[in-house]
Amino acid sequence: MSMEQNAVIIRRAVPSDFSQIVKVELSSFERPYPPRLISLLLHLHHDMFYVASVNEEVVGYVVGAKRSDGCGHIISIAVKSKFRRRGIGSKLMITLLNAFKRKGLKRALLEVAVSNEEAVAFYKSLGFKITNLLRNYYPWGEDAYLMVKEL
Repeated sequence: MSMEQNAVIIRRAVPSDFSQIVKVELSSFERPYPPRLISLLLHLHHDMFYVASVNEEVVGYVVGAKRSDGCGHIISIAVKSKFRRRGIGSKLMITLLNAFKRKGLKRALLEVAVSNEEAVAFYKSLGFKITNLLRNYYPWGEDAYLMVKEL
């Protein structure tokens, strides 16, 4: 039985994925989350932290959390640049959204920098809608869109 060489596996993150998740983060963002925060997210939200792996290499991740108001919050998603445009981000997001649904959450939300047009288009393609402009949302002063999807 031949295994597809570049099969993408989406699975729950485990602590041993930490250093590879940090690599994805550092290679994906101009202002990446510090490793300590990623470690904290992995610890606090391990039930909603998923990775995409190809040949044992972690090439992307998504992490979310259940908010006190009963919404699912997408905290972060990233895919290494050379693995983008292959549907990996969509698979990660759908996995997380399904986890939200299993927990009985009725809505998912996220914040995205207004300047990140590629991400805004990606989220729209998954059914998210811009519902609000959050002024000076980021520490560097940039505005964000609040995007929401009913589950």
